[in-house]
Amino acid sequence: MERRTASGLAAVEAQADGTFVLRVDGSPQSQVDLADPGHLSFEYMRRIGDVVDAVAPRRQPIAVVHVGGAALSLPRYVAVTRPRSRQIVLEPDEDLTEFVREALPLPKRSGIKVRPVSGRAGITELYDDSMDLVILDAFEHEAVPANLVTAEFFAECARVLRPTGVLIANLIDGKAGLPFIRRTAATVADSIGAGVVLAERKILRGKGFGNVIMVASRQPVPDLVDAGRRAQPPYDVMPLQELAGKAAPLTDAEGYLTPRAPASVFRS
Repeated sequence: MERRTASGLAAVEAQADGTFVLRVDGSPQSQVDLADPGHLSFEYMRRIGDVVDAVAPRRQPIAVVHVGGAALSLPRYVAVTRPRSRQIVLEPDEDLTEFVREALPLPKRSGIKVRPVSGRAGITELYDDSMDLVILDAFEHEAVPANLVTAEFFAECARVLRPTGVLIANLIDGKAGLPFIRRTAATVADSIGAGVVLAERKILRGKGFGNVIMVASRQPVPDLVDAGRRAQPPYDVMPLQELAGKAAPLTDAEGYLTPRAPASVFRS
């Protein structure tokens, strides 16, 4: 199945293992297992799942806002592992959401509500202290939108998070010295609080381009070192402030250009 949407040419492809991959203009966006939504295929999503499992007991409903929707893999995961959770997805491409709902239907009473609005606009509409998790996983043409990594945006995330709430952000970098990740880490630490980053060692050493998961909260975040060792492939856990170093936070006024992943990195 395929359909032209505002994001590009969307296609859902069946895989040999029974899962389905959503691609937009050839780039994989999500992988969904309709028979087992608790199965997260993408490595970076499994790391986000590790964080969710560490901060929120299974079977206990939580309130989550997802900035970015695609095929709704992470909302499906939360819905099956924590039934009756209240979830809001901010996904501006309404045609993409409709296509996903047709090709990969959500279960009844999933608690997942998709709002056709950008992350930046949608976050301002949420109540103060209303969310346990804010999960940022949004890309435009292989890059994280610049207005979703500034002090102004993360201040809005801090506003909607409960005192024990947690921000989880999926970012990418691969340039020597990780300039984007370091500056975003500084921004998150200033706006939200202390935390950690999760990534393969080669990424943290600037020797490869890939995903970096950033986790922050006003409260101490759980220890994820054991989860990182058990993962396949394993990932390292580094304190947010250590990675940030003396980097300056990002602001709206700067107009920073976020890094774009080389086409070969995530396409398969």
